Parts: sequence; structure tokens; C-alpha cells
Amino acid sequence: MARILLQQHRKKRLEAGHPWVFQSEVMSIEGEVQPGEVVEVANHKGHFLAKGYINPASQMIVRILSYDPKEEIDYSFFLRKIREAAQFRQRFVENPQACRVLYGEADFLPGLIVDRYNDILVVQVLSLGIEQRMDWVRDALVEVFQPRGIYLRNDVPVRELEGLPQGKGVLYGECPSEVEIEENGLTYIVDVVNGQKTGFFYDQRENRAAIAPLMTGWGESHGITLQETQDEGQATKLVPVDKRGKIVKNPFWDGAEVLECFTHTGSFTLNACKHGAKKVTALDISEHAIETAKRNITRNGFLHRVDFVVANAFDYLREQVAAGKSWDVVILDPPAFAKSRNAVKGAVRGYKDINLNGMKLVRQGGYLVTASCSYHMSPELFLETIQQAALDAKKLLRLIEWRGAGKDHPQISGAEESDYLKFAIFEVRDRR
Repeated sequence: MARILLQQHRKKRLEAGHPWVFQSEVMSIEGEVQPGEVVEVANHKGHFLAKGYINPASQMIVRILSYDPKEEIDYSFFLRKIREAAQFRQRFVENPQACRVLYGEADFLPGLIVDRYNDILVVQVLSLGIEQRMDWVRDALVEVFQPRGIYLRNDVPVRELEGLPQGKGVLYGECPSEVEIEENGLTYIVDVVNGQKTGFFYDQRENRAAIAPLMTGWGESHGITLQETQDEGQATKLVPVDKRGKIVKNPFWDGAEVLECFTHTGSFTLNACKHGAKKVTALDISEHAIETAKRNITRNGFLHRVDFVVANAFDYLREQVAAGKSWDVVILDPPAFAKSRNAVKGAVRGYKDINLNGMKLVRQGGYLVTASCSYHMSPELFLETIQQAALDAKKLLRLIEWRGAGKDHPQISGAEESDYLKFAIFEVRDRR
């Protein structure tokens, strides 16, 4: 087995648990190496540190598989790792039939992503080492999960950094283009063939559920009070009455009025409706996304409580501020604005813009729900950006929730890259 010797004066990232070795950390390579093969990694004195597969064409020259010099990287290795990942989800995920069952480096199989949609698995391969061992991966997935089908979603540009082509197609069995899943007691249609990334964003599962306390308790602020009245049998009961003295027949009279931007599949809107929202405005720039959201919302019986808007969120938020509109809860779950370090400055401007106008649209004492899935936008920078937006908007914020990705997206010690998702709920007050 060839051996990679690391430089003496490097940051001890590998020893701290980081699963990648970068080209800049390599001092020398002992022996002939073939791209994708397993190599040993040692410090400058030759002391064994780990083993992993090598790709000399990638900046991440080695991805770590094991810290045991005696461990064989064979079919049984992959079977064991995949079985352990499945057991982890059985323990921690409410519905392990619908979750991310393999999260690459965090499940000790670098470059392998697998999402489960009941009896369909969707796989994304991001490293040459995994690509060369796909027969083992496929057979292990079949043995552990016994799926009806496995679909490959390798249509991502990042594969080209590994010298791999893009593509997609059936890897095993039969795969319908759409599947149905349940999450947080709600039903979703997932497009496994043409949906974004692997079809669905499981990482916000717990965060979507976290908005539940925000969805009721708004009747009084909407001018509705409970008053005693007598029915025909002279029994006294409490009924909701508006400012005009009329009985309110809407069963969701106490619910929030919600604006969700970047709705995509309608996931936050669905959770808002489930937990009692009176009215939700769901917005996305993509007509296809809005149609998907509409199908999901109709399937769950909430269509009469949702208005759909196809628009650019930046423009829409500014227009609503100018028009004097407001909501009890504003939800902002945008796509990644910073996909590289060079894009961070522009991303900061984007996050500040939507959060500034978003919090301007929140009624006094209401809530801003905001997220960032940009790894290059650090938690500290994200919070700082929101605070700057609050300053300019003349708002006072009170942090209620601060969360990351769900339990099926664990973070590996020593790898900051796995800490990509930031999710916050703020109470918004006017600064007078």
C-alpha cells in the first residue's frame, strides 16, 4: 500500500478528526498510486495516522475511511458502515423510512450521500473512491435496506472536481419518478428524478416542527375576543367575536398570518397550517416549485388557507414594505447565497436585504424565522448580518431558537464543513 507523508508544520486537522487531506498538506508520496485506491496517511516521521482513498486530481487528495491500520477496506467494511448508519437513524429519527440514511463523511463513508424515500433510495456519489466501489455500495444498500429501487442523482457540478462526469439514472430495481413520504405527520410528493439535489431537503425536519408555538395565540391582536353566549338550550359557551361584535366562524381565528419566502416544496407552509395558522402566503420565484407546493398543500387539505405567489423574494419583500403590509410570522429559507469564499460579501448583502425587509414586515411582537444553508456564511457572520439588518430596520430582536441541521445530518468532530445550516427564530419588536 502506498503511503502519504504529511508536512511537519501543518495544522493538525487530521488528528482532530477532519476527514480530508489537502494537497497543500502533503510532504511526499511513497510508492506508485492509482487514482481511487486506498493509501496510508502518516505524519512526517512516518507514524500511521489513517487510511483512505486517494485522488491526485483533487484538491482533497485523500478522503479518510479508517484510523485502524489493520482494517480492510472491502465489501464487509461498506456493509458494516451502512448498517451502522441505518441503526443510528433508527435510534434518533422519528420516521427512519424518510430521512438521510448516509451523510458522507459524518457517517465515515466520504463522498456518499443516500436519502431514503420509503422503499426508494436516492444516491449521490461525490468522490472517485466511492465511484470505483459502487458495486459494493449498491449490494450493501440492497442488503441493509432491501429497497424496491435505487436512483443515482450524480447530476451535480462538484463531481467534476473529482474528474467524474455528471449523470443520473436507475442503479438498481425499479424507480418511479415521484414518491410519497411522510414527515412531521405531513405528506409530501418527492420528485426523485428532477427535484433539487436528491429531491427533498431533510435537514430542516426538526426546524420545520419548531415553528409550532408561533402559529396560535394571535386572535386578540387581530381584534378577536372570546365572549360568553347562550345556545338555544340556554347553555353558556365561549365564542370568538370580532370588533364589530360578529361571531367569527373561521375555526382558525386564533391562528397566525404567515409569509413564507422561498417555499420550494411548501414544507414550512405545511407545518404552519398543521399547527393552526389562519392564512399563509407561500412565495417562490419558480413556477414549478409553486406547483409542487400547491400539490403538497392540496394533498394535506390546507389549500383554502394558502395564497401562492410567483415572484422574486427580494423584490416582493421591498414592495410589501412600501405598501405597508405586515404578517405575524415571516419565514425566510433561501438557497445558499455563498457557494464559495469569494461569494461571501455578496451573500452578506443578500442575507441583510431579505432579513431587513422581512423583519420590517413582522408585526410588533411577531416572529422572524430565518435560515442560511451557506457553509461559507459562518454562524457568527450570519448573526452579525441579522443584527446589522435589525439596526437599520430600527428593530429589537429576541433570539428564541438557534438550531442546525437535523439528527440525520450529524456533525463530525473537527470538520467545520459539516456545520453549514443556521436556523433562528427571533421575536421582533420596534425600537422606539
